[in-house]
Amino acid sequence: MKRILMLAMCFVVVATVTAQKFDDLKKYTFLPGQEELAKTEIDKMIADPKFQGKAEVWLWKAKVYSVLYKTEKTRAKYPNIEVTANEAYKKYLELDPTMDLLNKNNFRDIPFDIYQTSFGLGVKTYQTKKWDSSAYYFKIAVNYSDIFYQNKWASSTATMDTTSILYTGIAYQNGNHIDDAYTYFSRLADSSVGGKDFETVYRFVMSINTTRKNEAELKKYIKIAKKLYPEESWEDYGIDYINKNYSLSEKTVLFDKEDAAGNLDENGYLRFGDGFAHLSEEDKKTLDSTKIEAYQRKAADAFKKAFGKNPQNAIAAFNVGVIYYNEFGDYDDRTRSNIRALQEINTKKSEEKDPKKKAALDLKTKPVIDSLKKANADMEKNITEAIDVASEWMEKSFAVLKDKATKSNSEKNVLNKTVDFLANIYQYKRDKAKAKDPKAYDAFDAKYKQFDALHDKF
Repeated sequence: MKRILMLAMCFVVVATVTAQKFDDLKKYTFLPGQEELAKTEIDKMIADPKFQGKAEVWLWKAKVYSVLYKTEKTRAKYPNIEVTANEAYKKYLELDPTMDLLNKNNFRDIPFDIYQTSFGLGVKTYQTKKWDSSAYYFKIAVNYSDIFYQNKWASSTATMDTTSILYTGIAYQNGNHIDDAYTYFSRLADSSVGGKDFETVYRFVMSINTTRKNEAELKKYIKIAKKLYPEESWEDYGIDYINKNYSLSEKTVLFDKEDAAGNLDENGYLRFGDGFAHLSEEDKKTLDSTKIEAYQRKAADAFKKAFGKNPQNAIAAFNVGVIYYNEFGDYDDRTRSNIRALQEINTKKSEEKDPKKKAALDLKTKPVIDSLKKANADMEKNITEAIDVASEWMEKSFAVLKDKATKSNSEKNVLNKTVDFLANIYQYKRDKAKAKDPKAYDAFDAKYKQFDALHDKF
């Protein structure tokens, strides 16, 4: 009986001593300037094996160290004290996962203090462009803000601290830690966070998924962004993905499918048109001139449909005109080359004085001459078609831009090129009509003069 009584007395003594230690901790922790005495007391307790399994001891260590972390002087004296505070808090949660002791002791300020201090240090280092340090502190802030948001301790109805998450991502991005930045930005995007400050988040995750060739994720974020920012051209990212990751044949199949289904808007047609008009050098190596020309025509068709979606898109009309103007120039160059070849043959024939040799030369060169003449006759049809389409679409571009009150630099550049191209086109048409149709000659001459007078006027 005495032994049992003695054991009971021992427990009373231990409980009394423990209670006294916690009283000391409370006294020191909450007295300004006494925090280091609290650190001494809690460190002694943690060093004692009989306290190491007690959740309350670890809770107090987290509390004491979070207080020390708040003050610049003690932060400097005890480097990485936030790490120790975090480890103590995690150990406490292992021993008391329901956070019963934390709530009873009203210690919800532990995660809040660590959050607030870390956020402040994140801002400070962000302002001095210490990106790695800034990301480190903002990351801690995010971790602790998650605690009070997930436990509904915050007065806000929000589910996360979007500001901390945003700045963690930005700091990682600026520090060129792209994968880490993506982790934080994608968290915001997955939660459909909106607002002016977050638009760049969606642009970032879309660009990364284009680089990673993750089309499913890209489409997911395009869908979210379109709901949040309907005025922006998010489909451009989808077309950019196609241009960067699809083969030319895959682009062609997709364009034909989407075009037939009526799924393309103005920007979609513009993007496909640009892709077909500006083939990569690698693609050009695999195609002959006929196929390259066919893709130019496909580009022109896409630009025509873009203009159909928006008849004020002068640049789309201009692009159609340029494609056919270049085609006209190519046919004209080939025609002139053939004419020069004919002239060279005729010169050689005229220089030959021996009748027999001249007859033999006539016989030898006749198939070549016939072939060159036929080629030019065939190209004459192509030239007429190309120059007529070029003038039609250049005129459309001119009509849209000429009276526009405010023009961008790009539009001014397009307008100046348009009038120069039209002057060249009507000069060519005028000269072709000179000996055949005086009425057409006068009409084309008037057009030439109209546009030539506008050179560099815009």
